[in-house]
Amino acid sequence: MKTFKNLLLGLFLIVMSCQEQTKSKGANQNQKSVTQMNTSQTENYKRQEIIYGRTYGTALTMEVFTPNKNANGLGIVLFASEGWYSDRDLVEKNIPIYIDSFTAKGYTVFAVVHGSNPKFSLLENVEHASRAVRFIRHNALVFSIDPNKIGATGDSAGGHLSLLMGSADENEHSVSEDPIDNESCKVQAVVAFFPPTDFLNWGENGNVMMGKHPKVPLIGAFTFYSSDTTTNAQKEITDKTKLLEIGRKLSPINSVNKSTSPTLIVYGDKDSFIPTQQSDILFQKLKDLGIPTYLIVEKGGEHDEVTIKHHISDATNWFDKYLKR
Repeated sequence: MKTFKNLLLGLFLIVMSCQEQTKSKGANQNQKSVTQMNTSQTENYKRQEIIYGRTYGTALTMEVFTPNKNANGLGIVLFASEGWYSDRDLVEKNIPIYIDSFTAKGYTVFAVVHGSNPKFSLLENVEHASRAVRFIRHNALVFSIDPNKIGATGDSAGGHLSLLMGSADENEHSVSEDPIDNESCKVQAVVAFFPPTDFLNWGENGNVMMGKHPKVPLIGAFTFYSSDTTTNAQKEITDKTKLLEIGRKLSPINSVNKSTSPTLIVYGDKDSFIPTQQSDILFQKLKDLGIPTYLIVEKGGEHDEVTIKHHISDATNWFDKYLKR
């Protein structure tokens, strides 16, 4: 009988030990919200590919470039997006354009890949961009950066997403059970290279550009859907009034406010893809609101990496000025 009691006691202790290990493991998993994929090391930085969210079963990723030397504890979000097309190849392309320059100055760079046109609409791209910033802020300790000093940059579509993050509501709170979604998606400084800013006044008042671009196929990014709960299907939004409302919402010119973060805008005066008027009208509105802003016009500059490279030092100086204070 004594042997049987000892056996029961032993089994009880084993079960309790397993339960405690499970609880401990679960707690550690909850604390670790960063899922690393590929990692590599160069002379200048450590590079990690990380999942920052999931949508419809698809992983959303970013690549984190952490300086090996003289890290300043500040982060810059680089939206790898052109025409709201986004993929890992764009990250590679942007290493010599943006990433090498910023990491050399001590900045940790987060190269964000959002769900790409044409599979995902521009509305969804903004949600992905917001999620990325929230994720970075929530894991600031993991990345060794200040959660209250994050900048954003990009060119063309990437500049557009950066502008929206610079005007986000800092006090916005989600009702989500995911703690990441309860973080702010607002960045504290923006540098936008030749960004689109007003889809309803494209180049001139009243000229609507909702995907019908003369040079770039953008219909996928500007095709929006609503969920039909009865059929569990996505229904395309075709109502013109609703589409204009969406276009207004997605235009940074309508989201800038007195709390918008300091914004530097750069464009080339020979840009044939995005009207220079797009930058001019946003710059004027920022000035009228009293937001720290500056406009750089590259004489003879086009819609390309040359214009960016000529002014990447200006971008770094802008972030130095408004993130290091």
